Amino acid sequence: MTDSQLIQLIKQGDTELYSELMRRYQRKILAFVYHMLKNSHMELIAEDLCSETFYKAFRSLHSFREVDASFSTWLYTIARNTVLSELRKNRAGNVSLEESGYTPVAPLDVAPEQAALRKERMELVREAINNLPEKQRSALILREYDQMDYQEIAVILDQSVSSVKSLLFRARSSVKLQLESYFYEPEFEEQAERV
Repeated sequence: MTDSQLIQLIKQGDTELYSELMRRYQRKILAFVYHMLKNSHMELIAEDLCSETFYKAFRSLHSFREVDASFSTWLYTIARNTVLSELRKNRAGNVSLEESGYTPVAPLDVAPEQAALRKERMELVREAINNLPEKQRSALILREYDQMDYQEIAVILDQSVSSVKSLLFRARSSVKLQLESYFYEPEFEEQAERV
């Protein structure tokens, strides 16, 4: 059953079908919310804001019009607005990652050295993304992690498609610039010069 069919049935009173819509989008919305909160070290409330997003969407489902946007685009817009609202409320009360008690765990089937290197690289990339301005960060997450097209991102961010392309270009350039020093190795340049 498509999202449209589910939404029509829910609007007609079969509200239990909303759990199917939640199942389809919960992981993606939670990941998106988590990434938006990462820069503020507020990841621990990601699940709460994800739940709030689905609650707001359910309350407003009667006003959802598919001609304006797809359900997923509409849902991401609600998630983004929910997170931005929460960030505005909590500007002064940021908690550091150390204080939050969050400790990442490496998979058990990976050698410790590989896990440490992989974790270090992932942290560098995450930090670079988290250093981006909010709109660049959101655009990059939606494009690279959620595989959305430019039009969907434009609707979610309330931007034109060309603005989204510009945001993505600047975001990628900034991330590359931030990571350049970590991946630059002089011996490779010396070897290249000899060849």
